[in-house]
Amino acid sequence: MNTKILLVEDSKSDMMILESILSDYHLCYAFDGAEAMEILQGQNDFDIMILDLSMPKMNGFEILAAIGKDKKKFNITTIILTNSEEVENEIRGLDMGAVDYIRKPVNYQSLRKRVEIHIRLREASKFLEKHNAILEETVQERTRELAITRNITIHALVKLLEVRNIESSNHALRTQKYMLELCRHLSKKDKYRNILTDEYIKELYNTAPLHDIGKVGIPDSILLKPGKLTPKEFEYMKKHTTFGVKALRCDTDNTDSYTFLKTASQIIGEHHERYDGKGYPRGLKGEEISLPGRLMAIIDVFDALISERVYKPAIEYETALQIIAQGKGTQFDADLVDGFLEIKDIMTQIKDSY
Repeated sequence: MNTKILLVEDSKSDMMILESILSDYHLCYAFDGAEAMEILQGQNDFDIMILDLSMPKMNGFEILAAIGKDKKKFNITTIILTNSEEVENEIRGLDMGAVDYIRKPVNYQSLRKRVEIHIRLREASKFLEKHNAILEETVQERTRELAITRNITIHALVKLLEVRNIESSNHALRTQKYMLELCRHLSKKDKYRNILTDEYIKELYNTAPLHDIGKVGIPDSILLKPGKLTPKEFEYMKKHTTFGVKALRCDTDNTDSYTFLKTASQIIGEHHERYDGKGYPRGLKGEEISLPGRLMAIIDVFDALISERVYKPAIEYETALQIIAQGKGTQFDADLVDGFLEIKDIMTQIKDSY
């Protein structure tokens, strides 16, 4: 048989008995604990070890302790050998990692049956490990496909804004870069270290370009109007936030089952909320506004200020930064403003690059 068994027994007579019972298996022999460890260190392909607990040089408990420190390396099923009166030793051996025990004098049928059972268990375990590896690979591949599909969808949605001359692709790139740098900077601070994980930052980066996607539902007469909007027109313009959320069909109060959609919905629906509660569409106040919404509020205003739009010219960087600073604690989250201003040079570099 292909099953490889290590017999560890200091008694030559007992070793001969074990050998005769298991002669149809691939057997290796060790007559004391030190020899057994030397063999195990050099070979890691044993399936089963039949281990006597009472041996010179290094006893069975010491071997169990040694292999227990590196279970990945010593991936072996251990059956311990005990005498009939050594009940405490049996329990101790099982506690230390052995899976079964055989009492001396060894019974032929009992030993054969136990070995057969543990061989089947190992085979089942290996099959399960292989199956899980295939399943994990399949899941990873499906996840990659989903990410590609999602990114293509985001790109297509942003292109809809470009087609209508609402925004340029550079605006989408800049908002992504602003979000990435601001989140990376904030993640170094105690308040956000456990919140802004690498995965969450990636999610915020990917969803940032969607913040104004609801503008596709706004008529050109309002959206592309070169002058100031009337109160009625402005009220309709505000609907772009709810249009965008409805397009995703994602309620921000949902569970984390679809975190990407939830984050996107928060950015779309809350980036015009104000920290003092005077924003829209829901008049949320303070940290009632989600972190994605509070981050996007600063980023969107900054880029809008320094960019030329159909209804206004671009303004200077320093003036834009002053306006952001003036909104601290009223329009914007004060902590986030501080973080933004701490890396203002990086932000202006992004604008120059895109």
